[in-house]
Amino acid sequence: MLTILGFTMIATFLVLIMLKKMSPIAALVLIPALFCVFVGKGAKLGDYVIDGVTSLAPTAAMLMFAIVYFGVMIDVGLFDPIVRGILKFCKADPLRIVVGTAVLAAIVSLDGDGSTTFMITVSAMYPLYKRLKMSLVVMTGVAAMANGVMNTLPWGGPTARAATALKLDASDIFVPMIPALAVGLLGVFALAYVLGRRERKRLGVLTLDEVLEPQETETVLVGAGAGGSGTHAGGKKAVASGGSGSGTDAEVPDEDDGFQGLDPNRATLRPKLYWFNALLTVTLLTAMIMEWLPIPVLFLLGAALALTVNFPHMPDQKARLGAHAENVLNVAGMVFAAAVFTGVLQGTGMVDHMAKWLVSNIPDGMGPHMAFVTGILSIPLTYFMSNDGFYFGILPVLAEAGQAHGVSSLEIARASLVGQPLHMSSPLVPAVYVLVGMAKVEFGDHTRFVVKWAALTSLVVLGAGILFGII
Repeated sequence: MLTILGFTMIATFLVLIMLKKMSPIAALVLIPALFCVFVGKGAKLGDYVIDGVTSLAPTAAMLMFAIVYFGVMIDVGLFDPIVRGILKFCKADPLRIVVGTAVLAAIVSLDGDGSTTFMITVSAMYPLYKRLKMSLVVMTGVAAMANGVMNTLPWGGPTARAATALKLDASDIFVPMIPALAVGLLGVFALAYVLGRRERKRLGVLTLDEVLEPQETETVLVGAGAGGSGTHAGGKKAVASGGSGSGTDAEVPDEDDGFQGLDPNRATLRPKLYWFNALLTVTLLTAMIMEWLPIPVLFLLGAALALTVNFPHMPDQKARLGAHAENVLNVAGMVFAAAVFTGVLQGTGMVDHMAKWLVSNIPDGMGPHMAFVTGILSIPLTYFMSNDGFYFGILPVLAEAGQAHGVSSLEIARASLVGQPLHMSSPLVPAVYVLVGMAKVEFGDHTRFVVKWAALTSLVVLGAGILFGII
């Protein structure tokens, strides 16, 4: 009964948010509360929610101060050189912009933190998508998949969890998987190319770089200035070639789209403090990777130091906090709402019954192929469950079943990483709310777009792992 109710609760949540019948926050809170009553444990709802909030509170704190920190770094111009490099590559070609999104997300993902990746990627690419009227779900989908593949780095989380759960060395799991993961990343780039061609066909190739000077083109695309519109000379027109080959006029919008974070003339720039901010960021990321202090503490200290040095006057600090308050509130609210969902799933025992049901229904003939089975199961399970729940609750059971049929725990552990490209778009991953919140994309729209492509990317990784004899 708990198994059926668990799957029904998850399905109800996904259907309602994809059909936009409920907001994600409302669905994350009300649906599990209702099912908790159905299970007959309504009296314990408070305990389940408190347990969920307690477990996710450090994550919420980390995200809050990470948004403030990287928001300040964006304000003061730390990432402007990255933006300029991306702009030079992308120009005004939708295909290049989508591929550039994938490349940028993959590079920034090396720090091992999804929230950081999404903040930097969206900050750099959002103005381009907005100004050229490109699909924003393409941006969020490509960024999430690239980050999902890179999330398998030993300091990213899943590999370390698998190693801990099965008492293995993380390098023994990750290093042999590199060829398969590289194929998966190439698959994301190929998908970005296909999606970019689709956007190019829909919008045409805008040749702003041929009409305007390079510096002027950059100003047009980066965003609206603090004192005027983001267009050049009052909104000049640029020639565009449509998919059919006929020339049409595409006017750059005059309206201020509200995104001013990368305006090259903004008052918050601190060029004299560039190297201080760069050193502070490198130190912060190094401390995070080396685990010198808990991540929430690092970002709390980093945000306080960044605000104090870059904006020593209190009114300026308040203005910066106010500028990023909306993102902080949206993400923190979503995390605490997700705590209700996870708290009820785990507290009622639904997640345990669902996992046991799946494992018990594996045919005996599949025993020698448990690595393949683990890879397949990791795709839906890491989407519907937290990484902690999967790696510490399900993976040991799968590994034990594999060992009974002569399949090593190392193979099972490697296969368990396959589902990460889809996992990064799970409603239980706090970082995805940073992504959709900053991109101003409905979570349901992002889900509807990304699920099929992310599942395909996971299957590509699995297929490469089998082909290379890794899994």
